[in-house]
Amino acid sequence: MTDRFLTSELAAFADRIRACRLCLEAPRKTALPHEPRPVLRVSSTARLLVASQAPGVRVHATGLSFNDASGDRLRQWMGVSREAFYDEAKVAIVPMGFCFPGHDAHKGDLPPRPECRDAWHDELFRRLPQLECVLAIGRYAQDYHFQRIGRPLPKGLRVDDVVRRASEFCGDGQRIIALPHPSWRNSGWIKRNPWFEVEVLPMLRAEVARAIG
Repeated sequence: MTDRFLTSELAAFADRIRACRLCLEAPRKTALPHEPRPVLRVSSTARLLVASQAPGVRVHATGLSFNDASGDRLRQWMGVSREAFYDEAKVAIVPMGFCFPGHDAHKGDLPPRPECRDAWHDELFRRLPQLECVLAIGRYAQDYHFQRIGRPLPKGLRVDDVVRRASEFCGDGQRIIALPHPSWRNSGWIKRNPWFEVEVLPMLRAEVARAIG
């Protein structure tokens, strides 16, 4: 990415995030079980934000956001090519946890590390005022970003309700589109909720095209 897409202040702040070792050296609870490798993509011009949960093991290995099967499905949902998705001048990718959090006892990914949100997120998004549309993937991202725009989600909402009714909670200003995680483990949820492909995906693709066009 060339300098014209990244102010010096934002570049320096992103470098600080990429050098972060809080979850290993000063964890809130259990330390990260491996070396940190914070992953994010930001620019001063991107109007579309992909707000995800946390990198998976393949993203941790490659250092490239959504470089896995979940990314393939997300790009299909968005209706964009891999090249367009990784155009940092147009698309920012900021997970709630910057590092792969490790696996639980059932080999599933652990939740995003809380240290990231506490230390970095508010300051980072103050440096990204140009964002117009947020794809909030999963409940951690949805809770944070609706709170960030001053529209906290009502308590007790299921994923189904947040995804289907997200426009009701946005108000004016920055648009937030709530999405389930594109993991293939969520295929059952998508089959049980056919309205997602009928109602949400056309709207998602239109908003993505507008934001990056």
